[in-house]
Amino acid sequence: MPTSIQPTDYQRLFYALPDSFLLLRPDDTVVDNSDAHVATALLPRAEAVGKNIFAAYPSAPESQRALDESHEYVRQHRAPHTMALLRYDLARPDGSTEERYWQITHYPLFDAQGQLEYILQRPQDVTAQTLATHQANAAAQALADSQERSRFILESLPVMVWTNTPDGQPDYFNPRWLSFTGKTQQELIDSNWTEQTHPDDLAGLRQTWATAIASGQAIQYEYRLRRHDGQYRWVLIQAVPRRAPDGQLTMWVGSASDIHDQRQLVAELLQANEQQALLTEQAYQTYQKSESQRTTYHKLFMEVPALVAILRGPDYRYKFINPAYQQLFPHRELLNQPVATALPEVVEQGLLAVLDDVYTTGKDFHDPSLRVEVAPTAGGPLQEVVVDITLQQFQEHGQPAGLFMLAVDVTTLTHAQAELAALRAQGLATLG
Repeated sequence: MPTSIQPTDYQRLFYALPDSFLLLRPDDTVVDNSDAHVATALLPRAEAVGKNIFAAYPSAPESQRALDESHEYVRQHRAPHTMALLRYDLARPDGSTEERYWQITHYPLFDAQGQLEYILQRPQDVTAQTLATHQANAAAQALADSQERSRFILESLPVMVWTNTPDGQPDYFNPRWLSFTGKTQQELIDSNWTEQTHPDDLAGLRQTWATAIASGQAIQYEYRLRRHDGQYRWVLIQAVPRRAPDGQLTMWVGSASDIHDQRQLVAELLQANEQQALLTEQAYQTYQKSESQRTTYHKLFMEVPALVAILRGPDYRYKFINPAYQQLFPHRELLNQPVATALPEVVEQGLLAVLDDVYTTGKDFHDPSLRVEVAPTAGGPLQEVVVDITLQQFQEHGQPAGLFMLAVDVTTLTHAQAELAALRAQGLATLG
């Protein structure tokens, strides 16, 4: 006898489907759902069937609007519709919620007369992919912010900074170079740098640079560089190699400081009184020592030949200081401290008002001979320091975010200028 065919239990098959499905009437009444949907929604089937979808599965008003619009599309167009990515957090039995993201598609199901009988919802859990995308976007934004901050610092430094490939070919010059030489970035990269060097200094500069390339060691050299107006100015250059963790040289980073006025000062001291030659030599050697203390050894931002600090927020909290800056306060903790807490002595000297003005107005502040009294040790005796200081506001997302501070310690130079003035006054008195 032929084997009888048993009727298929389609409801059982619907329950067993591996994906999550929710069956609705056109008026959004819940008809049934798959076991996978029950497990995901954490709501027994009996508590959902027969209820309006939003009564069974409450959601935020914006989510309800999006679902209504999708259902209306299916009803009007009699065609499937996939919603935009939807966040719908799941409530846990312990009262907590779990962040979840869904890609929901609604399918029309028709009766024998072609009338819309059901709407089948298929919510796909895309939480893992969405969170991974969010994390990737956040990481990319953090990287972009870091790169922008580094670019701002590099281009704002009031010294001429450049980089070279491992074999010594220049590949970047900061805006200070462009301003000094009057050339564009590409013109400087393509130009023969020897054409900008004073003929009397060319041989020594070539030998110094060749030695650095051959040895891979840092260099420091003084020579005359032609400015955009044709004047040769004395500059102090310092270049250091940057190496990979395996020791491979990856690039050269260099800085150049205009020391023309300082050298002229030394020359005037020598001419003023030969009997003061020893004092003059000591003053120049002190200047040389001050410059050498700012030699760049490892990284550009940590070792530029100047005092560098980044102050973040309206309370001017130290977020970066280089060793030269910290050297002024060898026994004081500055990082992550507001200026008023780290250096309370400057509050009484009115420096916070200067910081406030730059932070609120965005107007740069520059003082070539700012005198300030600081204590190397908290509560210790105050010492006068004279600095050539520049303060600049930096922004994030169009709003003030902090201040960039760069200063050169000119205490020795100021004292030398005072000595020169005394010598000149002495000379005038003698002539009189």
